[in-house]
Amino acid sequence: MPFLVLLAAVFLLGVADAMVNSYIVLFGADVVGLTPLQIGVWSSVFAIGGITIGWWLGRRFDRRPTRAYAIAVILLGAAGYTVLPRVTAFFVLLLMAATVLGATGAAFPQVFALARAVLGEGATGQRSAPLLRAGWSLAWAVGPLLGALVLSRGGYSGLMWTAAGVFLVTALTLVAVPRPGAVRAAESSGPGGTPVLLTAGVTLFFAAMFAGGLAIPLYVTRALHQSTGTVGVIISAGAAVEVVATLGLAALPDRVSQRALILGGFGAMAAYYALMLVPTGTVALVAVQALRGVAIAIVGAAGLRYFQDLLAPATGRATTLFANAATTGLLVSGFLSGVTIEHFGYRATLAVCAVVAGLGGVAFTLGSHSSASGERGGVLLR
Repeated sequence: MPFLVLLAAVFLLGVADAMVNSYIVLFGADVVGLTPLQIGVWSSVFAIGGITIGWWLGRRFDRRPTRAYAIAVILLGAAGYTVLPRVTAFFVLLLMAATVLGATGAAFPQVFALARAVLGEGATGQRSAPLLRAGWSLAWAVGPLLGALVLSRGGYSGLMWTAAGVFLVTALTLVAVPRPGAVRAAESSGPGGTPVLLTAGVTLFFAAMFAGGLAIPLYVTRALHQSTGTVGVIISAGAAVEVVATLGLAALPDRVSQRALILGGFGAMAAYYALMLVPTGTVALVAVQALRGVAIAIVGAAGLRYFQDLLAPATGRATTLFANAATTGLLVSGFLSGVTIEHFGYRATLAVCAVVAGLGGVAFTLGSHSSASGERGGVLLR
């Protein structure tokens, strides 16, 4: 069954991605000896490489849908992480980040574009997106733990080589996915071209999400004087809720407005940061993570489907645009959290994250207003 093969590929890709990205910063600092500035530059080049390669392949996918692009970038990542433990020159690390390592950033949108092309744009294809996204969320709940286990036994070399092996298995799994059929020529997204406000809204959402992810461990341990174990518990709680909520999206009836649902996700993220400012103890900290998990599930899964419906049949472009918006949010988050923590403290940073999430919701509202009652590619955007 194509869906099960795709689900396996998404899960494996997520596990490999989580294994390396959970510890790549520590590898750069502890093994290579990079300074914080060099790590920041390396991370930025990594993200920019993924955005650039993803954008290029997304447009090529729309002209000629194929499994080859996803397989190629995953194999490049496998090769890159096989070599990475032996690299110590900063220039070489930058070159790899812009090419073979950055290519893995294009794997997510390519796999999800492939899924849409193979499963179709009907009800089956649309309902599969939340289930596949749940596989990705589950992988990110498992991957860091698996990475920690491998790291404790085999060090960073073992970690990178294990992740490379998982990338290789992912590529082999994609070979079993049926070839996507021919699609009608991708149309323009309308007079406005690229949905700028929608993309800005998603970028702001993920900027708030990632910035908070950097600030909260420090806030919980230093401002609230909780243990590091509490940080692990609240992260796991949020991940668990995210998986369940993503699965729940697939069960929602078609009459539920995707637009309203996504806006609810923006609101949940803003409310999460607001409530984190008034905790009453460990139980409250854990409980409020439900809002974060629901928010990420909704915007991550329903938002991706919304972009695909809006820009249909340009599946590759739509999926890449959404993924690149998330990556851009990651780039913005480092500056956002760094500046606000340094100059205003942890609570102010969480307040800023709440405002940024709210502004993202405003941008998405304005951007989706003109398409709320329109029809694109035969799919009604409600």
